[in-house]
Amino acid sequence: MKAEIIAIGTEILLGDIVNTNAQYLSKQLADNGIDVYHQSVIGDNEERVLEAFKEGFKRADIIITTGGLGPTKDDLTKEMASKYFNRELILDEESLKYIESYFKKNGRELKGGNKKQAYFPKGSIVLPNPNGTAPGAIIEEENKIIIILPGPPREMKPMFKNYVMPYLNKFTNEVLVSKVLRIFGIGEGYMAEKIEDLIDNQSNPTIAPYAKDKDVTLRITAKAKDKNTALKIIEPVEKEIRERLGDNIYGEGEDTTLEEVVAKKLISKNLTISTAESCTGGMLASTLINYPGISKVFLEGAVTYSNEAKIKRLGVKKETLDKYGAVSEETAREMALGIAKTSETNIGLSTTGLAGPDGGTKEKPVGLVYIGLSINGEVRVKKLNLQGDRQKIRIRTVMNILDWLRREI
Repeated sequence: MKAEIIAIGTEILLGDIVNTNAQYLSKQLADNGIDVYHQSVIGDNEERVLEAFKEGFKRADIIITTGGLGPTKDDLTKEMASKYFNRELILDEESLKYIESYFKKNGRELKGGNKKQAYFPKGSIVLPNPNGTAPGAIIEEENKIIIILPGPPREMKPMFKNYVMPYLNKFTNEVLVSKVLRIFGIGEGYMAEKIEDLIDNQSNPTIAPYAKDKDVTLRITAKAKDKNTALKIIEPVEKEIRERLGDNIYGEGEDTTLEEVVAKKLISKNLTISTAESCTGGMLASTLINYPGISKVFLEGAVTYSNEAKIKRLGVKKETLDKYGAVSEETAREMALGIAKTSETNIGLSTTGLAGPDGGTKEKPVGLVYIGLSINGEVRVKKLNLQGDRQKIRIRTVMNILDWLRREI
């Protein structure tokens, strides 16, 4: 079974709204064994919407639309579906009653445009919308199905989950199940080399590596009659990948983050932590604080941007700064030890570097960063040479120091 997703709305084409609906629908359809090979965005234009329906049905059995169900003249999804199937639009009394009660409850007057939302192509399956005024619809004809959903995600998602997915389940007897591995410490290219033979010989499950903003993700996906069978298909491939990539795999799951993994380790081991930051300007502390419950172990974060702050707050020696400079192994070492000592924590982390875009020299170029790690008085420093703009260098610094801490604890 193949589906195609069409988002309707000029505001999406103009970039005023991000099309998160397509991402959600693709994931839900894939998880339930329905293939999606094409997505498109169409402006509020009758001819182009109608043409999208015609082209879509050359490739797919089902077209799912989002948007274009509002009260105005350019909300024309149902009208074009009606035209495509050559069906008249008729009033659905139940929908009208609901819309009237919705407006009454909110102290508003029902006007003609809103009444338009209660009209549907004849023979439609009407989908209730308890989160808004625009109901959805399913229209079937000769093995072609158009599913019409509202645009706002808070309306579209529950409608799809509660009404559309149960309807679609009758068309498939397979599910797609994915296991997501989160990786840091090796690049996407090197990771792909390590598992190249597995990728080349894939069939079921499939293996898809891709780089995200902060790390690398590996998705292993199996198709089977049920979830348990799919997981059994994934299991030996996952085991082989874990053996090859080792502790570069820091976690699993679409929403797992490096800071979450580190925070859980710190809390489980009852290791207190503090941070001293220069080039990252508080980003390291802020990233750790993303995890709820980190207050059990995270005691203090200091942004010591100037040399004076490094001396006064952390006890970095003036002689060290004069001799080696703020961006140096020696300064990073004293920063990590100083924050751990003054905050009385088991662990002290430090960052100092050149995030750019200016300030670099031949000896100390932009992207040169030193990160310091003090654990129970034992201090070590790593040198990083990072590429990218100011923000990317700061983000990569935070990720590198968290990954280092993860491996050490």
